[in-house]
Amino acid sequence: MASSNNWLFIASLTATYLHYFTCDAFSLSLFSPQRLLTAKIASRPISLTQLHSTNQSPDAPKTPEEDATLQWDLFTRYHAVDGEWWGTWTSYDYMGDVTDTTIAGVSLQPSSDSSTVIHSHRILAASTQSDCNTCFSSSEVKTLPIATYDKSNLGKRHRCAAAGMVVGPSLMRSGSMSTELSLRHGDGRVRVTFVHGPVWERGVEPGSCPPQGLKLFRAMVSKERLRPCTPDDKSAVEGQIQGPPTAEEEQDLMAGSPRFFRGVPPFNWHAKWAGTSWTWGPQTGDRGWAIEEIDEADAWHGRPMGDSSSVWSLRLPGGVLIQCPRVVIGGVSGLCRLAWLPEDDGEIGTITDGNKAKLLRVEASVMALEPMISDDDEDMMVGFHPPSLGSLRCDMLEKVGELEGATLEEREQKAEGYSEYDEATAGEIIERVETAKPTAEGTPTQSPMIVDEKMKAKIKADPRNALDF
Repeated sequence: MASSNNWLFIASLTATYLHYFTCDAFSLSLFSPQRLLTAKIASRPISLTQLHSTNQSPDAPKTPEEDATLQWDLFTRYHAVDGEWWGTWTSYDYMGDVTDTTIAGVSLQPSSDSSTVIHSHRILAASTQSDCNTCFSSSEVKTLPIATYDKSNLGKRHRCAAAGMVVGPSLMRSGSMSTELSLRHGDGRVRVTFVHGPVWERGVEPGSCPPQGLKLFRAMVSKERLRPCTPDDKSAVEGQIQGPPTAEEEQDLMAGSPRFFRGVPPFNWHAKWAGTSWTWGPQTGDRGWAIEEIDEADAWHGRPMGDSSSVWSLRLPGGVLIQCPRVVIGGVSGLCRLAWLPEDDGEIGTITDGNKAKLLRVEASVMALEPMISDDDEDMMVGFHPPSLGSLRCDMLEKVGELEGATLEEREQKAEGYSEYDEATAGEIIERVETAKPTAEGTPTQSPMIVDEKMKAKIKADPRNALDF
């Protein structure tokens, strides 16, 4: 068990980009009371994960000033460091297809006394490959200034929880709303930005009334590695831009550095994980936990399709899984999630011998389209409240063993919603099928169904085969 000094924060972060987007597939039933109730229940399954609170730690912030200091410390420890986060910014559409790629770096440069951080983006406009496998010989790098942060303004859009961070929800001048999640491990980082835009029920003219939902229309993913800062002098840039991670450099990486170009079998997600969790909520504040074992209901990283049909998800090479709501509607919180397997178990006889697999997860709940009611007329809506961050959670876990008591196939079946069964259950199903006499209004009773030995064997193997009748 982890010591009481290992503690977790849960922070609630929601940011979504708004962009006018027509919705031919937006069903009227989405807003029915039954659908809303189902969405609320399915959005977060009951978890029995054993968490041990360490919130009484003297390090837990007790005032806004202490909280701002802690957030600044986490920000400058994990993300705003000496260097630039270079990666390939890959954009995906709603169908999961790649729509655009850009090689760029995120520069979060702290001042000499770490009192401020200058945020800028370094876009590689053109490049010519040099003899070095990880360097470019191009000097055409465009710098886009973004913002300057300090303790007083960092918390307006950012929230950190251990190695995880959420930026948002951020309402852009274009009318878009974005939610950005980040996780760091070693000299690597994974960052994802979810972008949602307004939609209306089928049959409603877009723009004729306030948006009735926010539908995902773009997700940007960047797998980044920390590189030396790019000189501002163009003459000094030649051969100095190392660019995004490459497969060649990963061959010589030591344990502790993530590998983005390795194959990750889906079974690697299913294991016994233990570690710490950092949580934050607007009412509960910062809390720390030690996780002895993750309960199956809380192991959402092992269910790539999500917990309901309302979840949009994408599993990417290098052990990356992202999930978010397909549509965000008022009154229902949506979960934006990022899970990452940066390292596998070490191989015997190699430099990674003895290393244990790692699992990082960050989860932020988002709320949007909350109506703003007029002070003069309770029946009149005058607009929407800004989107808000409901909670934030970051888990830093290590593999401590293999799952016991059930095969991976059985766990996959349970994750799909099927209950456990045995031979006795299968026998009862066969008996009901053989003696069943289906009837329909206005038709005579039919004769019992015939189940041959081959079908009996199939039903014993999996009672769901009885549905064929």
